Amino acid sequence: MESLINFVQDQFIEKKEFPEFAAGDTITVYYEIREGEKVRTQFFKGVVIQIKGQGESKTFTIRKMSGTVGVERIFPINLPALQKIEINKRGKVRRARIYYFRELRGKKARIKERQLR
Repeated sequence: MESLINFVQDQFIEKKEFPEFAAGDTITVYYEIREGEKVRTQFFKGVVIQIKGQGESKTFTIRKMSGTVGVERIFPINLPALQKIEINKRGKVRRARIYYFRELRGKKARIKERQLR
């Protein structure tokens, strides 16, 4: 059954090249929004909370603060409306899923930057 799913994913889902990112990274996701006849590009900038799944069925969750309200959005990696992903900062975290980040406020909600070599 798994080989059948992999075969369908290889044949019919178009693969896009995006940079590698991990939990704790601050990224900007550009995606298309259709409003009737108009098409415009919108971006969502935030911290990656988790990456789930594997292959073409991978999804990632981004969290940003909009005023005092936290907003999370889940993006499938193979979303046709996804245009590009920019990595703004590499974060240094010790977990793959940083759900504890939801309760942090103010200075405690900062993530140390990872040194690139």
